[in-house]
Amino acid sequence: MKSIPYGRQSIDQVDIDAVVSTLKSDYLTQGPKVKEFEIKFAEYVGAKYAVSVNNATSGLHLSVLALNLSKGDRVITTPITFAASANCIRYVGGQVWFADIDPKTYLLDIESVKELINSKPKGFFKGIIPVDFAGLPLDTEKFRALADLNDLWIIEDACHAPGGYFIDSKGVKNFCGNGNYSDVGVFSFHPVKHIACGEGGMITTNSKELYDKLILLRTHGISKDNMEEDHGGWYYEMKDLGYNYRLTDIQSALGIVQLAKNVNGVQVRNKIAHRYKKAFEGKIKFQELPSGMYNAHHLFIIEVENRKELYDYLKSNNIFSQIHYLPVHLLPYYNKIGYEEANLIHSENYYSMCISLPIYPTLKFNEQKFVINEVLKFISSE
Repeated sequence: MKSIPYGRQSIDQVDIDAVVSTLKSDYLTQGPKVKEFEIKFAEYVGAKYAVSVNNATSGLHLSVLALNLSKGDRVITTPITFAASANCIRYVGGQVWFADIDPKTYLLDIESVKELINSKPKGFFKGIIPVDFAGLPLDTEKFRALADLNDLWIIEDACHAPGGYFIDSKGVKNFCGNGNYSDVGVFSFHPVKHIACGEGGMITTNSKELYDKLILLRTHGISKDNMEEDHGGWYYEMKDLGYNYRLTDIQSALGIVQLAKNVNGVQVRNKIAHRYKKAFEGKIKFQELPSGMYNAHHLFIIEVENRKELYDYLKSNNIFSQIHYLPVHLLPYYNKIGYEEANLIHSENYYSMCISLPIYPTLKFNEQKFVINEVLKFISSE
């Protein structure tokens, strides 16, 4: 059996043709494909506005800036995420406060967040960054109610979840990052994610005020709109200290084609997840799917007692699983600044047993069967 990674991009001739066409056009960057991608992505998730960026980490950074996070401000997030969900707070000198996960869904536990908020005076925290981990949507309606009670903003880290959704209390389908209950959503276009642009990201929002701030900060803080002076057609003004976080037209052209495939891609991911669940039911623990949720399945995660041995066994059989994630509060940087004694027992227990199995749209049926058989063979031998 050839090597089977835990995730990979799917590139075909349509993707290649789209990129080549843009390479032959007048614009490689700052051209029409960028805006086209933004419009189509906003329509896809159901948000009013979308701002493309060079990667999701930049998207998180711009989001905290647009929401006026500053030195010393405190934000709550989950330790079971990629480091960028917390690092964006540190970029502006903010303080990261971790709440624990729900051991069944692996998502940020709203009860743990409530407990943390209620342990401090009102105004102590500025915001929450919950994560649609592995593709499973958060109930952002419940988080919004909690945030509103405490004057907090919400950045929904939806990097794992384009195409995921939950049904709210009104019976409305809410796609991850649609902005109905969060201030902004952030998505990733890394090759192992649903939509591959090489690198790239998108910020979504329903706020025109936030959209205007994000657009300005993405491009050096420079604008030709509402200028105080006008010396001619060449003139521009730098209105804020911004960054060069732009996505190119080349990447956007690829993203447009990839986006069009994602409805089918998420359906295929769910079929693979269903096969895994059917095979592992009653034998191996996996992420639960609450009622009214549709998982976009960036990842399929199981928990086993002897995770390291399973990881090595699968690798010896050319199955390259992965661990998602090392708890952020245990990383050396966060240790150094005083997070090593955080009481996050569910997150640490999860980390000791989690392992992500291969899942992506081009994973063939015989490869899926091989993964299932090898996992079950290992479990039965223990």
